[in-house]
Amino acid sequence: MAISFDKALGIHEQAVGLRIQRAEILANNIANSDTPNYKARDIDFKSVLQGAQSGQQPLKMTHTDDAHNSGLIASGFASEMMYRMPNQPSIDGNTVNVQEEMARYTENAVDYQASFQFLNKKFKGLSNAIKGE
Repeated sequence: MAISFDKALGIHEQAVGLRIQRAEILANNIANSDTPNYKARDIDFKSVLQGAQSGQQPLKMTHTDDAHNSGLIASGFASEMMYRMPNQPSIDGNTVNVQEEMARYTENAVDYQASFQFLNKKFKGLSNAIKGE
């Protein structure tokens, strides 16, 4: 009898992957908090995860030149990323609020840890089932 890892691991495998992608996007926002005209971006985690569960893949950008989008974080989710609306825009056009970004990053890290623990328990359960324990 074959084990279907997709069914055995459930949503947690995809959730961990999306949390990693979101952490990368939020870290990029924090790193560019002093860059003039930088626009903070984020993904709608719930809608992207629902799309991943239903088998939809994010739209891929077409690269016609190797130099295109070389600095873009999470290029696979480029079409899913949205610009954040600032509460108070800065004079230089930057829309990053460092405190808010750090709070989102911390929340995402906690959620990542929870998803990772669920995934770890799934693997331990599979391991125990294989060993017959």
